[in-house]
Amino acid sequence: MKHTDTIVVKDLAIGYPGKNSVKVVAEGINDTLRSGYLTCLLGENGAGKSTLLRTLAGFQPAISGTVEVMGKPLQQYREKELATVIGVVLTERTNLQNMTVEELVGMGRSPYTGFWGRLNADDREKVTAAMELVGIAPLSGRMVQTLSDGERQKVMIAKALAQETPVIFLDEPTAFLDYPSKVEILHLLHRLATEMDKTIFLSTHDLELALQMADRLWLMAKGRGVVAGTPEDLAMDGTLESFFTRKGVAFERITGLYRVEPEYHAQVRLKGDATACAMVAKALRRNGILAGSDVESDCTIEALPEGGYKIGKGSESATLAVTMSELLELLQL
Repeated sequence: MKHTDTIVVKDLAIGYPGKNSVKVVAEGINDTLRSGYLTCLLGENGAGKSTLLRTLAGFQPAISGTVEVMGKPLQQYREKELATVIGVVLTERTNLQNMTVEELVGMGRSPYTGFWGRLNADDREKVTAAMELVGIAPLSGRMVQTLSDGERQKVMIAKALAQETPVIFLDEPTAFLDYPSKVEILHLLHRLATEMDKTIFLSTHDLELALQMADRLWLMAKGRGVVAGTPEDLAMDGTLESFFTRKGVAFERITGLYRVEPEYHAQVRLKGDATACAMVAKALRRNGILAGSDVESDCTIEALPEGGYKIGKGSESATLAVTMSELLELLQL
């Protein structure tokens, strides 16, 4: 499938009016959002993610630079025309009463239904198709206020799909969801991008999920603008390692993910079953002990084939632990 350059950003500066001057949040932003890709915007609080999203969506003007949407400058779009190009799902909880799921999804057809907002047969077909794509067709008659947070988020995505825009922006779409629901929503968005060739751009704080599921990342930090690329390129060139630098946080290039890195006060050598050793290393790391097969130490823990762990220390007699809890107790952790 040939991907299309849907949004092209050149030398963009974003911000908002201050008391006596314009407050620049970020500048020098250059990149392209393409169809068929799920792009995640990551950054610390206050970096300007929401300001950037609002600027690209046309909700507020850019300070300088250009944004082209489908080959046309953003500022040349009229509001109704832009609503047929960009669909926006905001982070606020929907607080609607006495409205069914089908009715809310049907509001996505408002750019096409005229002043009275009446749906014709074609509109209703598109609403049904949007609900089926997202997997909420069985909920069509439910009142919105009776839905779970995850179900409501799916309804808002279906509303954006019913809007039939080539571009969908989402502001923190997983903010109120439990972990399985976060995974489900991001899987859904990635599938919609790839199967329907849509440009999907979302801001998120779910760093680990974005690193695993995004086709491209936009990394945003205060005073540093935006760095863009695939998660793999940004991992290998050191960008991710340097971008979220905090004490106690380490980036593993081999996995492309972050992990907790405590201050170590001891170390232990591991041998035996690889999976069991990985779990031992995890438990010991949490307690400030560096553990691994290549670690030099007079203390050795062996994960036994039949289960359990043998602990040996110098010339002392080996001790056995059946569970991880016993192992940690024997090590006096």
